[in-house]
Amino acid sequence: MKIINKSIIKPYMFRLGCFALTLGLTVTSCSEKELLSPQPETTLGIDVVFDSPSRVLGQVNGMYSALKSGDFLGGRYVMLNDIRGEEFMNRLNNIFTGYDAWNHTINSGSNDALTSWSSAYSAINSANLVIDGLAAHPTVVPAATAAQYVAEAKFVRALSYFSLITFYGQPYVKDGGASPGIPLRLKGETSTANNDLKRSTVAEVYTQILKDLDEAEAGLPSTYSTSLLNTTRAHKNTAIAIKTRVYLTMGMNGKVIAEAKKIVPNAPPYKAPTGVPNEMQANVLTIFGSNYTTNESIFSMPMTALNFVSGQSSLGYEFNTNQEYSLNPAGILGNPNWMPTDARKTMLRTNSTGTYITKYNHAQFLDYVPVIRYAEVLLNYAEAAAKTGDVIKGTELLAAVRKRSDPTYVFPTSATVKSEELVNTILTERRIEFLGEGFRSNDLLRNLLTIPSKGTAPSISPSQPEYIFPIPNAEISSNKAL
Repeated sequence: MKIINKSIIKPYMFRLGCFALTLGLTVTSCSEKELLSPQPETTLGIDVVFDSPSRVLGQVNGMYSALKSGDFLGGRYVMLNDIRGEEFMNRLNNIFTGYDAWNHTINSGSNDALTSWSSAYSAINSANLVIDGLAAHPTVVPAATAAQYVAEAKFVRALSYFSLITFYGQPYVKDGGASPGIPLRLKGETSTANNDLKRSTVAEVYTQILKDLDEAEAGLPSTYSTSLLNTTRAHKNTAIAIKTRVYLTMGMNGKVIAEAKKIVPNAPPYKAPTGVPNEMQANVLTIFGSNYTTNESIFSMPMTALNFVSGQSSLGYEFNTNQEYSLNPAGILGNPNWMPTDARKTMLRTNSTGTYITKYNHAQFLDYVPVIRYAEVLLNYAEAAAKTGDVIKGTELLAAVRKRSDPTYVFPTSATVKSEELVNTILTERRIEFLGEGFRSNDLLRNLLTIPSKGTAPSISPSQPEYIFPIPNAEISSNKAL
């Protein structure tokens, strides 16, 4: 039996465990024999975790737990994306709560450079181990179930690689992806034997992301049996929605439109015609408190009383409870086109120290963290339409998002009459709609825009090394092929 020595696994690798969280709701446990006669704590047989359907499911659910890490999509990674932009002011100068990212002083030794890298590669390795494990144990679960699990693993891998490449790689649109990217690890690792792996180009990474997403779309179920699973587990529309984001980041606007049309009808009311009936909710406040599992939430990171992100990696802690980051009066908060009548302004609070977002307002930090919402698909489609000259369609989709929260608002003709003006208006709408959801850094970089200055933090142009995150020292020292 192959043994995993967990004590030598690198930080980015997934730790296989006897207990695997089932989306934070239930636990798949080991057998009585294993509990009474356990193997040494630092070793674990890889065959053990693929020897029954329940344990295989435990490893699949473990992939989602890896995504939900507090250093990854469950918290800190999302925060870092936002605070790199111009919307937030840092109050406490605390390097443990993202100050280096806010101030553009991250270096290879910075904590946030390492945690973002290692948490994403941990999720990737968990996905790779599921793919490899199912191939090595083809009879443990039915073939159809195995195919679905592999599709879910490819979705997790694609989403994780997209998260990495948009932090650590130059924007695809800069040179068509010719710049050095990151190592593409496509096999599960249980030791340090294969540490040395060169960087693939940005284009090669995106090619793999899209390959995984296409194969995920083909193999994922159209829907699950509950709204909870439809929100927290990948289905066909989830893969399609993420592809609109990926293609938009690559500047492939025609591809964005083609993918978006699969789940966005030609005319309102906009509602996915197949699979999960994804659509926007009538009230934006619904999806941030009263119901985390509506059809607008295409994919979210769930939190429960027994399994949640708290402390310095919690978005509720950073943006609200501890008041680490207040809104910049010179950012979107001060934009005159964000009207007082907009419902999204009710998700703000002001006190003597500043204005704070309250999207994450649960006292026990049990707010679900949205990864992608139907509103984003509409705005991705709108931006792609605008960039290809279809200002009518772009304006229709833009208005659908704005008027959900501010029904009486009318865009000035000058804001939508031409493609360039419409694109700028859509980018402004994204700043309002997705404030605190981890979009601003990528929206700036994928458009090759300068990261604006704020407070004492300088502006960063696309030509400066600080425009992207550096590969962390831990990877440089252990991967001799870099």
